Amino acid sequence: MTLVQTRGAPLPVRRSVPGRIRVISGVTVASLALLLAALVAGSSAARDGLQVIGHDAGPQVVATAGLYLALSDMDAQVANALVMGNGYAQQRREAVARYERRRSEANQALLKAFELAGDNPAERRTVQSVLDGLGRYERLAGQALLLDERAGHAPGPPPEEVVVTYRQATDLMRRELLPQAYNLTLESGTIVRRTYDEKALMVPLLRIAVMVAGLIMLGCLLWLQIFLARRFRRVFGPALMAATLMTAAALIFAEAELGRDQQALHEAKTAGFDPMLTLAKARAISNSMQGDQSRYLLDKERADTYEHTYLDKSLSMIYFEAGNLDTYHDKVIKGSTDFLGLLGPELVGRQGTAALAAYRSFQAADQDFRELVTSGRTNEAVAARLGPVAASFDAYDRALVALAGRHEDSFERAISTGESALKELWVLLPFAIGGIGVLVIAGVWPRLKEYR
Repeated sequence: MTLVQTRGAPLPVRRSVPGRIRVISGVTVASLALLLAALVAGSSAARDGLQVIGHDAGPQVVATAGLYLALSDMDAQVANALVMGNGYAQQRREAVARYERRRSEANQALLKAFELAGDNPAERRTVQSVLDGLGRYERLAGQALLLDERAGHAPGPPPEEVVVTYRQATDLMRRELLPQAYNLTLESGTIVRRTYDEKALMVPLLRIAVMVAGLIMLGCLLWLQIFLARRFRRVFGPALMAATLMTAAALIFAEAELGRDQQALHEAKTAGFDPMLTLAKARAISNSMQGDQSRYLLDKERADTYEHTYLDKSLSMIYFEAGNLDTYHDKVIKGSTDFLGLLGPELVGRQGTAALAAYRSFQAADQDFRELVTSGRTNEAVAARLGPVAASFDAYDRALVALAGRHEDSFERAISTGESALKELWVLLPFAIGGIGVLVIAGVWPRLKEYR
């Protein structure tokens, strides 16, 4: 009886060895699956962020910001046409043609805004309200242009009936359409901000998850190798050593690529999307400023109002402590660099310096233009408005476009870098994960066979 017990005693021990090998191997494979799951979650979060910011909502929001520019330029071109009278036939036709182009751009921007609104009823109502208001504006602007053409007046302020009709149109534009368009852009921009905030939180957390899962995987592999080495009194197996090295390499590579994605998301948002949207707003407000110049000339009763609105918009572009437009002109033209405003952060580097110089030239031309108006030299004021003032504004606008182009390049480069990192991640990692699994099996299977 004792002999039977002695012979049978080792059996449970022998059975426990393959069982323990299977348990440790199972934990190792589970940790490999956990690593893969963390990688899938991290890359999916990064991919979603890059898709929304780089291809979906981001470009659409920037395009929607063009709605404000198109609307403000429509009103500016009507004002320009009205002050030209019968002395600038060719330029008047060009102004009306530009008005038509901007109207088409506004309609396209509204369609994009409607698509971006999705199922949001508030944004859809805003888009519909802008569409309805735009129809009313077009009727009033058309009436003003027709009355002005019939009047055949000399360059300068048009007849009263034209001014009254235009007032209704520009009041509708400034008090309803432009604020709604601006709010629409802000509301649409929340999609990008919300997506970025979410992914900026998730991707770092998932990078930590990848690191933790990878370290667990490495720990399991070392545990398995130490157990096998001690139990079978052999050196570490080459297959499991290769699996360990491959896991370490895959972990380092995955962490680096997810880091690139995280950095790409940050750069696309902060160095691309945000300044692109800011400059789109700056262009739209600046365009409205030049419209105020024509309105200042054509409507004598509201000349002071348009001068103040011009100053307010100028202060929003580049802010100085200035209680009136004369003081503001002096500070801008004298070259002070102690300023804030929308353009403040952008006026650095070669292109920023060029934009600042162009803005100063535009304000200097505006100062000369207003001196002509206040001195009663109407014909010369119209010529200045359509000549030096328009030319300086065009140069300033081109400088803003160049600044926006720089940020657009940064935006596209960041999106491309992030997508390239994701592509590299998923070209290599599935093979690496599969290879690690095969190596683990190759390292464990011979030991299990010894118990058959």
